[in-house]
Amino acid sequence: MSAAEMSRAEMAAQSSGAVVVEIYDQVYQLRGTDPAHIHRLADLVNAKMRAVSTHSSTVDSLRVAVLAALNIADELLALRARNDSLTGSMTQSQTTMRTRAGSLSGMLDEVLEERKAG
Repeated sequence: MSAAEMSRAEMAAQSSGAVVVEIYDQVYQLRGTDPAHIHRLADLVNAKMRAVSTHSSTVDSLRVAVLAALNIADELLALRARNDSLTGSMTQSQTTMRTRAGSLSGMLDEVLEERKAG
């Protein structure tokens, strides 16, 4: 698509509230609340599809899209597993700190009781 055609498409999209993005040489009009976020997402998908196409012998854009989606899904699952691991570690640390704080509080109460009695 030429720059003039893209410009016309962008103007038409903006007037209808859409955002024009290009992914793997295809132009899409997308809607959302944050145009900058939509552009970042489109750039990510475009980059992933281009990376897949350079490492694959396929020229079929649907296959490239599916392979890119699988790569993105793999990254998502790895990040979710890491998040779950970190959340579990944090929960365990919080439990340990609460137990220790309770123990220290009990020891402090004992010392204060001894001072009152003595």
